[in-house]
Amino acid sequence: MSEIVLMSDPKVSAVAVRECGERLLDVRGGSGLLVDERKQDGTGAFTHLRAAVLDRLLDAQSRLPDGLRLLFVEGYRPPELQSRYFDEYANELRAANPGWPDDRVRSAASRYVSPPEIAPHSAGAAVDLTLVDADGHELDLGTRVNASPEESAGACYTDADGIGAEARANRRLLSAVLTGAGLVNYPTEWWHWSYGDRYWALATGAPSALYGSRRL
Repeated sequence: MSEIVLMSDPKVSAVAVRECGERLLDVRGGSGLLVDERKQDGTGAFTHLRAAVLDRLLDAQSRLPDGLRLLFVEGYRPPELQSRYFDEYANELRAANPGWPDDRVRSAASRYVSPPEIAPHSAGAAVDLTLVDADGHELDLGTRVNASPEESAGACYTDADGIGAEARANRRLLSAVLTGAGLVNYPTEWWHWSYGDRYWALATGAPSALYGSRRL
């Protein structure tokens, strides 16, 4: 995909899902990944991923230079939580832009929160992450993880102009190791990567997605 295809695009929802039934695993179970607690919930759902996604994250981490590691922020997101996030952000956009029709609100909202019915996080296929040094300090990637397009003035886009040279180099490194491990990026969020979902299938030309929405 040369242009940015948003999650709300009908091309994404048109991708067939051939659910493979793969388990959701807790990444805290001896994987070696550092887990941030900013998305901590009462159930620990956020630390779960499909097994093949976790395998690819560990592969990506092995590709990093000595002294750097991935910091896992959020994986699985229950469907009801995804719906709440989407509705809240859509309502913010609607309040700020009262003249926008519903389809424009939906499209703009999908830059930052996926529509619930096709959300990669609710399939256990997506992960939000960043890079840290040997002391656990986050590297400069231009914005905080989960910065909205409005908050960041568009700097959250993976290929955004106007970020510093260090942040650009760190984004390129993150992209190189994750792409090399078979994951794809959502271009409006430098921190969001996925494997096996509809967006991944569209981006890679796979005949169908491997994972659909499910409950933990």
